[in-house]
Amino acid sequence: MHKIVDALEQRRAEARLGDDQRRIDAQHGKGKLTARERLDVLLDPGSFEEYDMFVTHRATDFGMGDTIIPGDGVVTGWGTINGRLTYVFSQDFTVFGGSLSETHAQKICKIMDLAVQNGAPVIGLNDSGGARIQEGVAALGGYAEVFWRNVQASGAVPQISVIMGPTAGGAVYSPAMTDFIYMVKDTSFMYVTGPDVVKTVTSEIVTHEELGGAGTHTKISSVADAAYDNDIEALLEVRRLFDFLPLNANEKAPRVATNDTPDRREDALDTLIPDSANKPYDMREVILKLADEGDFLEIQKDHAGNILTGFVRLNGESVGVVANQPLVLAGCLDIASSKKAARFIRFCDCFNIPILTLVDVPGFLPGVAQEYGGIIKHGAKLLFAYAEATVPKVTVITRKAYGGAYDVMASKHIRADVNYAWPTAEIAVMGAKGATEILYRAELKDKDKIAQRTADYEARFANPFVAAERGFIDDVIMPHGTRRRIIRALETLRNKKAKMPAKKHDNIPL
Repeated sequence: MHKIVDALEQRRAEARLGDDQRRIDAQHGKGKLTARERLDVLLDPGSFEEYDMFVTHRATDFGMGDTIIPGDGVVTGWGTINGRLTYVFSQDFTVFGGSLSETHAQKICKIMDLAVQNGAPVIGLNDSGGARIQEGVAALGGYAEVFWRNVQASGAVPQISVIMGPTAGGAVYSPAMTDFIYMVKDTSFMYVTGPDVVKTVTSEIVTHEELGGAGTHTKISSVADAAYDNDIEALLEVRRLFDFLPLNANEKAPRVATNDTPDRREDALDTLIPDSANKPYDMREVILKLADEGDFLEIQKDHAGNILTGFVRLNGESVGVVANQPLVLAGCLDIASSKKAARFIRFCDCFNIPILTLVDVPGFLPGVAQEYGGIIKHGAKLLFAYAEATVPKVTVITRKAYGGAYDVMASKHIRADVNYAWPTAEIAVMGAKGATEILYRAELKDKDKIAQRTADYEARFANPFVAAERGFIDDVIMPHGTRRRIIRALETLRNKKAKMPAKKHDNIPL
């Protein structure tokens, strides 16, 4: 018995050490935590239960039979975040560069299967050089098994990926199919092929950072949702995100106690909208003033700034926010913002998170580049996402809601549940100037007459009342009472049930 216990402890010590102390020191030298240290930060103290600590690879080619390390480059198991269950895997770059082998993949697959079976999120901490070349097709098959499970888990349990080192080749596609991707600045990279291969094939010279760094993927490609300065900051933000989410698609996000009162007035909102319709203001300020204790977890902050997406709490309940941002492109919808918002809306709908939409949109961004880039199809994604969403949807029009963009931004016509407007709202086919120039083209040479026509159009249509008269707006509300009205509306929608036509699945325009 003693021999077995001693052997057990020795094996555990070997598994916890990974390859050797030298490689751990190298990891620390790069400003990175080890796989186990990362789990210590992510999970509640003492909550982690490890599975498959003693698993080893089975390869014998290329001298692999002489190098056997317990755990095979990935730490897997489950733990809790603020007392709530989650399944985790953390790739260990100190063991074979975190490369994925057949058994490495099997460990991850077991965790994902358990997560779906037991209705709990999956969090993957990625730090891998890709498929283990020594295993060839067995490693490739392992990747495909992981990919298949990503698809099965999609919409069933939340999936969160944290890129904490190099993630190359096949290793990028599993994170790409998860719900959220966080990166670490300067130490994490994602690309299908690295700079050396790019140079060989296309003759382009590019750095790791330029090709697949955090800046590239949070600002340009939109592959990643956020980037942070170091491992600890990124992991703490994952904990924060986790608290806004339900464990699975059959539950609701946890209610969080708050000292903020539901009927809090925000008088500053009454004067936020500028007198001139052409002057911008910061919609983020509106969100912060509406949210419990001013807490707004923004998603994809650095990409498509003309639309804001993220999570707030209203009276302790998680709510997804989609809002036009007048400070960027006047809040116009374009390709990037449509895709960004559509993806976020679909996540909220998957996981029973109500959607609050704040509207100030003059239309879709015109231009050859937008049309050639497929704004028709990409704008349709946003329209489709709103129309298919069955969670509670509350809309507040703060200022402009023009043209087709009015329809798209959670209008009553695509089945938003409650639609409010501020007195400053302008709901029309287009702005007064453009409208009068079309309606009274024959009078364009008479500036005085056109000015009067424009004023008449503004008086008749640049307000919320025409829409309210038709029931397209449920009420015109004072800005200072917006928080109270939204919370009360969401309370009435708490037990909302919506029936959809029988079908296998929809076919969103991709």
